[in-house]
Amino acid sequence: MLTREELQGHWNQVKGQIQERWGEITNDELHEVEGNTDQLVGLIQQKTGATRREIEGFLEETVQNAGGKFQEASEAARQYAHRAGEAWNQQYAHVNRQMEASYEEAEELVRTRPLESVGVAFGAGLVAGAVLSLVFRSGRA
Repeated sequence: MLTREELQGHWNQVKGQIQERWGEITNDELHEVEGNTDQLVGLIQQKTGATRREIEGFLEETVQNAGGKFQEASEAARQYAHRAGEAWNQQYAHVNRQMEASYEEAEELVRTRPLESVGVAFGAGLVAGAVLSLVFRSGRA
């Protein structure tokens, strides 16, 4: 027998399946018996003439299918998150390798051409200082 918790947990799917199978049952009627298995079975029997066994079997199958679809959706989401995490890790590793290579190049350049490196750094500092000075002056005006 289907429990109240199972029925309530999958109510939207169950309600849709009931209306699909027994179109003569209205939303209002389903709303009145929401979550009460005995009342739901009684309503369906009254409106359709179906047997209690047939209705309970249908409801149990519907809840099982709804649970299976939830499991499938959960698994799909889990797999998607796993793939996204793997892609992020790959991108992070790629960027990290590029940064290490750039750092090694800069280190090698400083080692082989120290005076030129100091000159470039000094010039970059002057340019950055001039740009910042202009930005701050225009902000106060």
